[in-house]
Amino acid sequence: MVLRVSVDEKLELRFRELAMKRFKYSKGALSRALEEAIIKWISDVESEEFIFEGDPVEAIDGLLSDVDVDSVELQHRVKDIWVLRVVENVSGGH
Repeated sequence: MVLRVSVDEKLELRFRELAMKRFKYSKGALSRALEEAIIKWISDVESEEFIFEGDPVEAIDGLLSDVDVDSVELQHRVKDIWVLRVVENVSGGH
């Protein structure tokens, strides 16, 4: 099966580099590394046991009750934090 995906260029380069190192630059190294990654991801997701009961709006309202910024500012802060974490993950935390 062929799977076509679009990922960040830095992430792709890091993935290729590590796949080649792990599988000794052998034919099929990328496929093997991707299969390992997918298997791990599936295992992680399947092992999650998150069951939420109740009104999600009330839960979010309760979680944000101490936050003293408006919704637009909160969205900007969340985006900034998300971008920083993505960059750290892609660069390996360096």
